[in-house]
Amino acid sequence: MLPVRDGVGPSQVALPAGQWASLLDFLVQRFPAISMAEWTCRMEAGDVVDGTGRRVAPGEPYLPLGRLYYYRTVANEPANAARASVLFEDELLVVADKPHFLPVTPSGDYLQETLLVRLRRQLGFDALTPLHRIDRETAGIVLFAKQPATCAGYHALFAGRAVAKVYQAIAASNPLLRFPLERASTLVEGGHFMQMREAPVDAAREANAQTRIELVETRGAHARYRLHPLTGKRHQLRVHMAALGLPILGDRIYPALLPQGGDEPGNPLRLLAQSIAFRDPVTGLERSFASRQRLDFPPPAASGR
Repeated sequence: MLPVRDGVGPSQVALPAGQWASLLDFLVQRFPAISMAEWTCRMEAGDVVDGTGRRVAPGEPYLPLGRLYYYRTVANEPANAARASVLFEDELLVVADKPHFLPVTPSGDYLQETLLVRLRRQLGFDALTPLHRIDRETAGIVLFAKQPATCAGYHALFAGRAVAKVYQAIAASNPLLRFPLERASTLVEGGHFMQMREAPVDAAREANAQTRIELVETRGAHARYRLHPLTGKRHQLRVHMAALGLPILGDRIYPALLPQGGDEPGNPLRLLAQSIAFRDPVTGLERSFASRQRLDFPPPAASGR
Protein backbone atom coordinates (compact mmCIF):
# COMPACT_ATOMS: atom_id res chain seq x y z
CA MET A 1 0.00 0.00 0.00
CA LEU A 2 1.34 3.41 -0.95
CA PRO A 3 1.85 5.88 1.88
CA VAL A 4 -0.41 8.76 2.83
CA ARG A 5 1.21 12.18 2.58
CA ASP A 6 0.04 14.94 4.91
CA GLY A 7 -3.27 13.14 5.33
CA VAL A 8 -3.84 12.62 1.60
CA GLY A 9 -3.75 9.22 -0.07
CA PRO A 10 -2.73 8.80 -3.71
CA SER A 11 -5.22 8.91 -6.56
CA GLN A 12 -4.84 6.35 -9.31
CA VAL A 13 -5.34 6.25 -13.05
CA ALA A 14 -5.36 3.21 -15.35
CA LEU A 15 -3.10 3.16 -18.39
CA PRO A 16 -5.17 1.97 -21.37
CA ALA A 17 -3.84 0.77 -24.68
CA GLY A 18 -2.71 3.74 -26.75
CA GLN A 19 0.04 5.40 -28.72
CA TRP A 20 1.30 8.03 -26.30
CA ALA A 21 5.06 8.51 -26.51
CA SER A 22 5.52 9.14 -22.80
CA LEU A 23 3.65 8.93 -19.51
CA LEU A 24 3.73 12.71 -19.41
CA ASP A 25 1.95 12.93 -22.76
CA PHE A 26 -0.75 10.58 -21.49
CA LEU A 27 -1.32 12.57 -18.28
CA VAL A 28 -1.60 15.85 -20.17
CA GLN A 29 -4.27 14.39 -22.48
CA ARG A 30 -6.06 12.52 -19.70
CA PHE A 31 -6.26 15.60 -17.45
CA PRO A 32 -6.48 18.61 -19.79
CA ALA A 33 -7.10 21.04 -16.91
CA ILE A 34 -3.52 20.40 -15.70
CA SER A 35 -0.74 21.79 -17.87
CA MET A 36 2.33 19.91 -19.05
CA ALA A 37 4.46 22.23 -16.92
CA GLU A 38 2.44 21.36 -13.81
CA TRP A 39 2.68 17.61 -14.47
CA THR A 40 6.42 17.97 -15.04
CA CYS A 41 6.80 19.74 -11.69
CA ARG A 42 4.76 17.05 -9.94
CA MET A 43 6.85 14.27 -11.46
CA GLU A 44 10.12 15.97 -10.58
CA ALA A 45 8.84 16.45 -7.01
CA GLY A 46 8.07 12.73 -6.72
CA ASP A 47 4.30 13.18 -6.63
CA VAL A 48 3.70 10.71 -9.49
CA VAL A 49 4.68 7.10 -8.75
CA ASP A 50 4.08 3.55 -9.89
CA GLY A 51 2.52 0.78 -7.82
CA THR A 52 5.76 0.19 -5.92
CA GLY A 53 6.11 3.83 -4.96
CA ARG A 54 8.93 4.46 -7.45
CA ARG A 55 9.05 7.99 -8.79
CA VAL A 56 8.02 8.32 -12.43
CA ALA A 57 10.14 10.69 -14.52
CA PRO A 58 8.61 12.99 -17.18
CA GLY A 59 10.45 11.31 -20.05
CA GLU A 60 9.55 7.70 -19.23
CA PRO A 61 7.96 5.86 -22.18
CA TYR A 62 4.29 5.00 -22.03
CA LEU A 63 3.58 1.37 -21.12
CA PRO A 64 -0.09 0.41 -21.32
CA LEU A 65 -2.20 -1.77 -19.04
CA GLY A 66 -0.60 -0.63 -15.82
CA ARG A 67 -1.50 2.04 -13.27
CA LEU A 68 -0.08 5.35 -12.17
CA TYR A 69 -0.57 6.97 -8.79
CA TYR A 70 -0.37 10.66 -8.08
CA TYR A 71 -0.75 12.89 -5.04
CA ARG A 72 -3.25 15.66 -5.66
CA THR A 73 -2.73 19.27 -4.75
CA VAL A 74 -5.20 22.13 -4.80
CA ALA A 75 -3.68 25.52 -5.41
CA ASN A 76 -4.89 28.30 -3.11
CA GLU A 77 -7.43 26.10 -1.34
CA PRO A 78 -9.38 28.46 0.93
CA ALA A 79 -9.43 27.86 4.66
CA ASN A 80 -12.67 26.42 6.05
CA ALA A 81 -13.80 27.76 9.41
CA ALA A 82 -16.14 24.79 10.02
CA ARG A 83 -14.80 22.53 12.77
CA ALA A 84 -15.86 18.96 13.54
CA SER A 85 -15.66 17.27 16.93
CA VAL A 86 -14.70 13.68 17.71
CA LEU A 87 -17.50 12.07 19.72
CA PHE A 88 -15.93 8.63 20.12
CA GLU A 89 -12.73 6.75 19.42
CA ASP A 90 -11.53 3.24 20.20
CA GLU A 91 -9.23 0.75 18.49
CA LEU A 92 -11.79 0.18 15.70
CA LEU A 93 -13.78 3.34 15.07
CA VAL A 94 -13.72 7.11 15.08
CA VAL A 95 -17.07 8.89 15.21
CA ALA A 96 -17.10 12.54 14.17
CA ASP A 97 -19.81 15.17 14.44
CA LYS A 98 -19.47 17.14 11.21
CA PRO A 99 -20.71 20.73 10.81
CA HIS A 100 -22.39 22.13 7.74
CA PHE A 101 -20.19 23.07 4.75
CA LEU A 102 -17.30 20.68 5.54
CA PRO A 103 -16.72 17.95 2.89
CA VAL A 104 -16.15 14.43 4.18
CA THR A 105 -13.57 13.38 1.57
CA PRO A 106 -11.32 15.11 -0.96
CA SER A 107 -13.00 15.95 -4.25
CA GLY A 108 -12.64 18.71 -6.81
CA ASP A 109 -11.50 21.90 -5.09
CA TYR A 110 -11.57 20.32 -1.63
CA LEU A 111 -8.50 18.49 -0.32
CA GLN A 112 -6.82 19.55 2.92
CA GLU A 113 -10.00 21.25 4.12
CA THR A 114 -11.95 17.99 4.39
CA LEU A 115 -13.01 15.96 7.39
CA LEU A 116 -11.02 12.86 6.41
CA VAL A 117 -7.71 14.65 5.86
CA ARG A 118 -8.12 16.74 9.00
CA LEU A 119 -8.81 13.68 11.14
CA ARG A 120 -5.88 11.72 9.70
CA ARG A 121 -3.57 14.56 10.62
CA GLN A 122 -5.21 15.28 13.98
CA LEU A 123 -5.30 11.67 15.17
CA GLY A 124 -2.16 10.40 13.44
CA PHE A 125 -3.97 7.53 11.66
CA ASP A 126 -3.09 7.52 7.97
CA ALA A 127 -5.26 4.44 7.35
CA LEU A 128 -8.43 6.13 8.63
CA THR A 129 -11.24 5.33 6.16
CA PRO A 130 -14.80 6.72 5.95
CA LEU A 131 -17.44 4.02 6.23
CA HIS A 132 -20.18 6.17 4.68
CA ARG A 133 -20.63 9.74 3.52
CA ILE A 134 -23.00 12.63 3.99
CA ASP A 135 -23.23 15.71 1.77
CA ARG A 136 -20.94 18.66 2.35
CA GLU A 137 -23.98 20.78 3.20
CA THR A 138 -25.35 18.23 5.70
CA ALA A 139 -24.24 18.18 9.34
CA GLY A 140 -24.00 15.26 11.72
CA ILE A 141 -22.57 11.82 12.39
CA VAL A 142 -19.84 10.27 10.21
CA LEU A 143 -18.13 6.95 10.98
CA PHE A 144 -14.51 6.07 10.16
CA ALA A 145 -12.67 2.76 10.45
CA LYS A 146 -9.15 2.75 11.88
CA GLN A 147 -8.20 -0.69 10.58
CA PRO A 148 -8.45 -1.38 6.83
CA ALA A 149 -9.07 -5.08 7.47
CA THR A 150 -12.38 -4.28 9.19
CA CYS A 151 -13.83 -2.04 6.47
CA ALA A 152 -15.52 -4.83 4.52
CA GLY A 153 -17.53 -5.92 7.55
CA TYR A 154 -18.79 -2.42 8.24
CA HIS A 155 -19.52 -1.73 4.59
CA ALA A 156 -21.59 -4.92 4.50
CA LEU A 157 -23.80 -3.50 7.27
CA PHE A 158 -24.62 -0.43 5.21
CA ALA A 159 -25.14 -2.46 2.05
CA GLY A 160 -27.40 -4.89 3.91
CA ARG A 161 -29.48 -2.12 5.48
CA ALA A 162 -28.43 -3.25 8.93
CA VAL A 163 -27.65 0.29 10.10
CA ALA A 164 -30.42 2.37 11.68
CA LYS A 165 -29.93 5.99 10.60
CA VAL A 166 -32.06 8.87 11.82
CA TYR A 167 -31.96 12.37 10.33
CA GLN A 168 -33.62 15.59 11.32
CA ALA A 169 -34.80 18.28 8.92
CA ILE A 170 -36.61 21.60 9.00
CA ALA A 171 -38.95 22.41 6.14
CA ALA A 172 -42.33 23.97 5.46
CA SER A 173 -45.30 22.64 7.38
CA ASN A 174 -48.33 21.24 5.59
CA PRO A 175 -51.41 20.44 7.70
CA LEU A 176 -52.91 18.50 4.80
CA LEU A 177 -50.26 15.77 5.05
CA ARG A 178 -50.72 13.01 7.64
CA PHE A 179 -47.67 11.74 9.48
CA PRO A 180 -45.96 9.44 9.84
CA LEU A 181 -45.82 8.70 6.14
CA GLU A 182 -43.58 6.68 3.87
CA ARG A 183 -42.14 7.82 0.54
CA ALA A 184 -40.98 5.11 -1.85
CA SER A 185 -39.83 5.89 -5.37
CA THR A 186 -37.23 5.16 -8.02
CA LEU A 187 -34.38 7.69 -8.03
CA VAL A 188 -32.32 8.18 -11.18
CA GLU A 189 -29.75 10.71 -12.39
CA GLY A 190 -31.31 14.12 -12.99
CA GLY A 191 -30.90 16.53 -15.85
CA HIS A 192 -27.88 18.08 -14.11
CA PHE A 193 -24.99 16.06 -12.67
CA MET A 194 -25.66 17.57 -9.25
CA GLN A 195 -29.26 16.37 -9.13
CA MET A 196 -31.24 13.18 -8.73
CA ARG A 197 -34.90 12.86 -9.65
CA GLU A 198 -37.83 10.53 -9.20
CA ALA A 199 -38.53 8.47 -12.31
CA PRO A 200 -42.10 7.95 -13.47
CA VAL A 201 -43.69 4.91 -11.88
CA ASP A 202 -44.32 1.97 -14.20
CA ALA A 203 -44.29 -1.80 -14.06
CA ALA A 204 -40.67 -1.98 -15.23
CA ARG A 205 -39.31 0.07 -12.33
CA GLU A 206 -39.11 -1.01 -8.72
CA ALA A 207 -38.69 1.54 -5.94
CA ASN A 208 -35.05 1.86 -4.96
CA ALA A 209 -35.44 4.63 -2.36
CA GLN A 210 -37.59 4.48 0.74
CA THR A 211 -37.92 7.01 3.57
CA ARG A 212 -40.15 7.10 6.65
CA ILE A 213 -41.01 10.66 7.70
CA GLU A 214 -42.33 11.75 11.10
CA LEU A 215 -43.53 15.15 12.22
CA VAL A 216 -41.77 16.24 15.43
CA GLU A 217 -43.03 19.80 15.98
CA THR A 218 -44.58 22.70 14.12
CA ARG A 219 -43.71 26.36 14.54
CA GLY A 220 -45.81 28.59 12.35
CA ALA A 221 -45.01 28.02 8.69
CA HIS A 222 -42.19 25.57 9.44
CA ALA A 223 -41.86 22.15 11.03
CA ARG A 224 -39.20 19.82 12.34
CA TYR A 225 -39.20 16.33 10.84
CA ARG A 226 -37.54 13.06 11.75
CA LEU A 227 -36.39 11.12 8.70
CA HIS A 228 -35.60 7.40 8.63
CA PRO A 229 -33.88 6.45 5.36
CA LEU A 230 -34.55 2.76 4.82
CA THR A 231 -32.30 2.84 1.75
CA GLY A 232 -29.22 4.89 0.95
CA LYS A 233 -29.58 6.49 -2.46
CA ARG A 234 -27.78 9.73 -3.26
CA HIS A 235 -29.74 12.81 -2.13
CA GLN A 236 -32.62 10.55 -1.17
CA LEU A 237 -33.91 12.64 1.74
CA ARG A 238 -33.63 15.91 -0.15
CA VAL A 239 -35.48 14.52 -3.18
CA HIS A 240 -38.22 12.89 -1.14
CA MET A 241 -38.91 15.99 0.93
CA ALA A 242 -38.99 18.20 -2.17
CA ALA A 243 -41.32 15.74 -3.92
CA LEU A 244 -43.75 16.10 -1.01
CA GLY A 245 -43.74 19.86 -1.47
CA LEU A 246 -41.54 20.21 1.63
CA PRO A 247 -38.08 21.18 0.35
CA ILE A 248 -35.58 21.33 3.19
CA LEU A 249 -34.74 24.88 4.19
CA GLY A 250 -31.47 26.10 2.74
CA ASP A 251 -31.43 23.52 -0.05
CA ARG A 252 -29.78 25.01 -3.13
CA ILE A 253 -30.26 21.91 -5.27
CA TYR A 254 -33.90 20.86 -4.75
CA PRO A 255 -36.46 21.44 -6.03
CA ALA A 256 -34.55 23.89 -8.29
CA LEU A 257 -30.80 24.14 -8.80
CA LEU A 258 -29.68 27.57 -7.60
CA PRO A 259 -26.38 29.26 -8.54
CA GLN A 260 -23.49 27.64 -6.73
CA GLY A 261 -20.61 29.41 -5.06
CA GLY A 262 -20.50 31.13 -1.72
CA ASP A 263 -21.91 29.33 1.32
CA GLU A 264 -24.46 31.08 3.50
CA PRO A 265 -23.54 30.34 7.14
CA GLY A 266 -26.79 31.95 8.25
CA ASN A 267 -28.86 29.75 5.96
CA PRO A 268 -27.40 26.22 5.94
CA LEU A 269 -29.21 23.19 4.63
CA ARG A 270 -31.40 22.26 7.59
CA LEU A 271 -30.51 18.58 7.45
CA LEU A 272 -28.75 16.76 10.29
CA ALA A 273 -27.53 13.15 10.46
CA GLN A 274 -28.80 12.87 14.01
CA SER A 275 -27.97 9.32 15.04
CA ILE A 276 -26.72 5.95 13.88
CA ALA A 277 -27.00 2.50 15.48
CA PHE A 278 -25.83 -1.00 14.53
CA ARG A 279 -24.43 -4.27 15.83
CA ASP A 280 -20.66 -4.11 15.44
CA PRO A 281 -19.55 -6.87 13.03
CA VAL A 282 -16.17 -7.14 14.76
CA THR A 283 -17.08 -7.11 18.47
CA GLY A 284 -20.75 -8.10 18.31
CA LEU A 285 -21.62 -5.15 20.57
CA GLU A 286 -24.55 -2.83 19.98
CA ARG A 287 -23.26 0.60 18.95
CA SER A 288 -25.22 3.85 19.03
CA PHE A 289 -23.99 7.39 18.44
CA ALA A 290 -25.88 10.70 18.43
CA SER A 291 -24.98 14.16 17.21
CA ARG A 292 -24.71 17.00 19.72
CA GLN A 293 -25.90 19.49 17.13
CA ARG A 294 -29.42 20.80 16.71
CA LEU A 295 -31.13 22.47 13.81
CA ASP A 296 -32.54 25.94 14.42
CA PHE A 297 -35.78 27.25 13.03
CA PRO A 298 -35.47 30.41 10.95
CA PRO A 299 -36.36 33.70 12.65
CA PRO A 300 -40.12 34.39 12.63
CA ALA A 301 -39.76 37.12 10.00
CA ALA A 302 -37.77 34.90 7.63
CA SER A 303 -39.60 33.39 4.71
CA GLY A 304 -38.91 31.45 1.53
CA ARG A 305 -35.78 29.38 1.07
